[in-house]
Amino acid sequence: MDDVETKKEPALKHDFPDPAILEGPDQWYAFATASGGKRVQYATAPDPTGPWTYVDEDLLPSPGSWTNGVDIWAPDVRMVDDGTYVMYYTGALQNNTAVHCLGVATSANITGPWATSDDYWHCDETMGGSIDSSGFVDADGSRYVVYKIDGNNLGNGGSCDNTVEPIQSTPLMLQKVEGDGITKVGDPVQILDRTDVDGPLVEAPNIVLSDAGRYILFYSSHCYTSTGYNVLYATADTITGPYTRSTQPFLETGMFNLTSPGGGTSTTSEYGTTMLFHGNCPTAVGGSNRCLFVSSFTEVGSNVLANRR
Repeated sequence: MDDVETKKEPALKHDFPDPAILEGPDQWYAFATASGGKRVQYATAPDPTGPWTYVDEDLLPSPGSWTNGVDIWAPDVRMVDDGTYVMYYTGALQNNTAVHCLGVATSANITGPWATSDDYWHCDETMGGSIDSSGFVDADGSRYVVYKIDGNNLGNGGSCDNTVEPIQSTPLMLQKVEGDGITKVGDPVQILDRTDVDGPLVEAPNIVLSDAGRYILFYSSHCYTSTGYNVLYATADTITGPYTRSTQPFLETGMFNLTSPGGGTSTTSEYGTTMLFHGNCPTAVGGSNRCLFVSSFTEVGSNVLANRR
């Protein structure tokens, strides 16, 4: 039932796409795609549910000479084994802005300053690029980065350039890394790819380990500019899969009066399980009007359900 009692209100009435979340030593932090002249936006809150306060600073003013210095997407910050921080982010190549690749930055503090590299961390250039990197720490301390190969960037037109035959694949990949969150261990493995029901793509992967010991892979499908954009999920008994897709969406247009929810990142803490995601909002400050929203979620049997609050 989509009425006033189930309507979700923005946690930030500000253009704040592709949010990620991290617990800091004294408060919580959210990070978002470039908007309003800032390459990496951020906000703070006393707990994951808020209230969230926008910080009027650019967290990554110098994203690395390999980028065009402007188009920075989907930042994700994680504490690594030595207590410092790594930021995964997507940047447009300086010498080919049509292709986006994955970068890393490091800092002793969440708010920086952040040290970047002169080269990207990973890129599948011949396959369209690589975007939407997100860190994960397993129960045994093993670290991984999950990301998308941006195959629709090589598409032949239509929605998000990939609904005209032949359709390109947009696989979600899992890369194991060492305790620094950067050094790669072995080759990446594919854990999911788009199917016809996903429209042009799957993207924005994020993994969380549930209380039941299942790996939950959240991701979005369809084009972010359409009302079909959503948050879906798949589950597995091992980190590398196989992942079984749920037959029900986690979030989609119409649920909680949302429009085009997507780009979510989840966390588990003393406050329970929480996801930050964006959704369309005409009152946002910024270009594309994608506000920050928050939802707790619950496992019910084999299902993962978004809660009203």
